[in-house]
Amino acid sequence: MATTRRILDLLRNGQPGETVTIQGWVRTKRDQKEFSFVEVNDGSSLAGLQAVVSQDVPGYADALKRVNTGASVELSGTLVESPAKGQRIELKAESITVFGEADAETYPLQKKRHSFEFLRSIAHLRPRTNTLGSVFRVRNACATAVHNFFQERNFLWVHTPLITASDAEGAGELFTVTSMNLDTPPRTKSGEVDFAQDFFGKRAFLTVSGQLEAEIMAMAFTNVYTFGPTFRAENSNTSRHLAEFWMIEPEMAFCALDGNMELAESFLKYVFKYVLETCPEDMEFFNQRIDNTVLETADNIINNEFERITYTDAIALLEKADKTFEFPVSWGLDLQSEHERYLAEDLFKKPVIVTDYPKEIKAFYMRQNDDGKTVRAMDVLAPRIGEIIGGSQREERLDLLEQRMADFHIPAESMWWYLDLRRFGTVPHAGFGLGFERLVQFMTGMQNIRDVIPFPRTPQSAEF
Repeated sequence: MATTRRILDLLRNGQPGETVTIQGWVRTKRDQKEFSFVEVNDGSSLAGLQAVVSQDVPGYADALKRVNTGASVELSGTLVESPAKGQRIELKAESITVFGEADAETYPLQKKRHSFEFLRSIAHLRPRTNTLGSVFRVRNACATAVHNFFQERNFLWVHTPLITASDAEGAGELFTVTSMNLDTPPRTKSGEVDFAQDFFGKRAFLTVSGQLEAEIMAMAFTNVYTFGPTFRAENSNTSRHLAEFWMIEPEMAFCALDGNMELAESFLKYVFKYVLETCPEDMEFFNQRIDNTVLETADNIINNEFERITYTDAIALLEKADKTFEFPVSWGLDLQSEHERYLAEDLFKKPVIVTDYPKEIKAFYMRQNDDGKTVRAMDVLAPRIGEIIGGSQREERLDLLEQRMADFHIPAESMWWYLDLRRFGTVPHAGFGLGFERLVQFMTGMQNIRDVIPFPRTPQSAEF
């Protein structure tokens, strides 16, 4: 009995003379006088496997009438050496079964090249295309690398809540979670919605970050990481924004900013190297069809030591730059994407870690430096994309954290548990956040972030 094999396995390891079964979807069919060439892809690889189906195969005539691009089939037979250029083996079919037909007149994915905008309108079918297939294989390899990296270093994967009562980022762009009747919600005497009568007894949101909860777990397990979905209700239709996205957030106790930077650099190198080794054909495809600097960028990440400079030094370099920026540059202003890319692409030509930002432009939880003006923050800037990682050493000193919360008008009573971490066994600790889709986008060269997540959630778009 023929063994069912994945096509990637056969392309890499299959040998002439083996009897196998393949299952998948038809990419192309070319009919000759006495036989047909059917290329089948099962999603495991960029390339498909060509099957030669001759007239003596049982049910040949009926089956081939029903086989069009998009149809699902099962083919069994013997692997043989292929005389065709560019393929080592092919399948000499001895049986064919059609599971599902695809009408040639209405199936949207024909031979012509489709725009990514069109493919977003048929998100249920776009994974079958070469480009999106490669994207999602690389995304899978990235996710595997994330877990491997942290597990090899004895980090604990923690599942932080999707429903939260706190705004970790302080930006206020959160989705509200409620069980109340929106037509007639209960109201206070002043006419405001009375969230005290809601399911959780207070206003609740979809989380934008698992960092604060990760800090809790780090205070018990030392090294932890989160890897899960997060949400931001930002009404933006740019190629850089999603309403639902995945975040990777390690948190380390007994760790200062230097250790945080070392981990971030090691992490990026590890993930890029793993993907190049796991998905070489897909990465070569991106380099040829999407962005011809993809492999060069990967090599730059893997084989260069990241530059490290302070924010103050970065501003001085930008002010001296022989370049006109759209946004002005001066100490105290946040770096824009054009500034970040100039530093990484033009000046240092490799990834740059910028540290010690002004405290006014960073979050309340970041540890203050002794100068009273800056905090122990870090951003990893990469060529072509700008900021890819943002993190900091956290403020572990109770009195200074309380003062920062007051400066940000964050009520201490709503964050009593966070302050407790500083009251009971506080330690220096640090962590960073990395948007998973931005990592996949950076790695593949894809221009729009909506094309590196299977089902993008954006304003006015939630089809599935």
